[in-house]
Amino acid sequence: MRSHELEKFLLQKILQHIDVGIHVVDVEGKTIFYNESMARLEGIEREKVINRQLLEIFPSLNEHTSTLLSVVNTGQKIFDRTQTYLNYKGEKITTINTTIPIKKDKTILGALEIARNVTNIQKLSEQLVDLQAELIGDQEKELSYMSNKYRFEDLIGYNESFVRAIDIARKAKDSSSSVLIYGETGSGKEIFAQSIHYDGSRKNKHFIGQNCAALPESLLEGILFGTVKGSFTGAVDRPGLFEQANGGTLLLDEINSMGIFLQAKLLRVLQEGYIRRVGGLKEIPIDVRIIATTNEDPIESINKGTVRKDLYYRLNVISIKVPPLRERKDDIKLLCAHFIKSYNKVFNKDVWVISQDMMQEFKKHSWPGNVRELENLIEGAMNLIPNDEHVLKSEHFYGFNPSIINDESNYNDIVHSQKPLSEIIDAVERKLIQKSLDKAGYNISEAARILGIKRQTLQHKIKKYEIPL
Repeated sequence: MRSHELEKFLLQKILQHIDVGIHVVDVEGKTIFYNESMARLEGIEREKVINRQLLEIFPSLNEHTSTLLSVVNTGQKIFDRTQTYLNYKGEKITTINTTIPIKKDKTILGALEIARNVTNIQKLSEQLVDLQAELIGDQEKELSYMSNKYRFEDLIGYNESFVRAIDIARKAKDSSSSVLIYGETGSGKEIFAQSIHYDGSRKNKHFIGQNCAALPESLLEGILFGTVKGSFTGAVDRPGLFEQANGGTLLLDEINSMGIFLQAKLLRVLQEGYIRRVGGLKEIPIDVRIIATTNEDPIESINKGTVRKDLYYRLNVISIKVPPLRERKDDIKLLCAHFIKSYNKVFNKDVWVISQDMMQEFKKHSWPGNVRELENLIEGAMNLIPNDEHVLKSEHFYGFNPSIINDESNYNDIVHSQKPLSEIIDAVERKLIQKSLDKAGYNISEAARILGIKRQTLQHKIKKYEIPL
């Protein structure tokens, strides 16, 4: 088999078995390639699609609603567009499609589409919005629900930087200005956000949180702004989170993960004070305070192009930086006492303190998971300690893996130690991987980009060094 024939054969095999749907039509809308993943997604055998007209197989679509036919007709690319339609079995499915024209010498020969099935995500997100609406509709339930939320008394620490952050948050609680909270994963950003709301002037109104990294951009748009019946197949009149949070606070967690298109729409809402549902023309006035959080330095996000500069200035009216636990190690003893007291009640234990040896280990550790990591360690140890013991010791912290290199000052100690070269290299590499994961909010793809290595390579090294995710 010749080289180019082998390449063509391998490419066809890869495209057939790749875990995304691929559909190619010619300029007349006839299918010329249709892989197995797309067949499973749309519930039809490949043989029934190949060499047949697209609208003949999917009568619920037309030349305007079909992304493939739209690209054939216009020659314009489509990126990450949501498409909801009935598959061959009459089942409603939702996909996110990227569709590009196939051209030769400026002549359109057809279109290629890559589709990801997000039907279950769409259903779950809609159920979440409906459930949120039910809770908000029942004022009595909501007030009871509020009583379990975080307030400033739940922010534990005497560290100077941490106390400064609390002071700014307290001053922000009675304002209506937007707040941007920056802090690493697990540092307590949501506790700050809820404290601002539940101890502030809007405490008797709704507080709704949405993680911007949890949903694709096209689905998140409908969740935030709502939908109008008929705006796409299966769409119903549904209020979004902005309408549900009207008069209260909307927390946009991990705003740095929101798509640029949606950021532009959010900026317009913040500037104009009204929203339009997806597919709608009616302007709906809203009074919502925005608290946004980011686990990445916002200036770095702007420089990378993942956060719009104008949106940053609109959100960063009040700026709060939550220090990571490694920068407030003077609070570890206080936090341990707080968590021990809490879990004594949960597990009906009588634990008093953590051993001095273990506390020293805690002071050396770099805490990549921050306060959340510390709390999880305490909870795990409280499960393992016998009822007749009162001191948490090293044997109770099963699985605790203290960082090999904890602070920048330790690099010299490691390099000048008497350890073998291989151990020194491993220690430095582990530290660099840990720092990159911290910086990327434990997003492996982003951490790999920071390190300049492949994602698979990073996953191998994470497993090698037993770095907890």
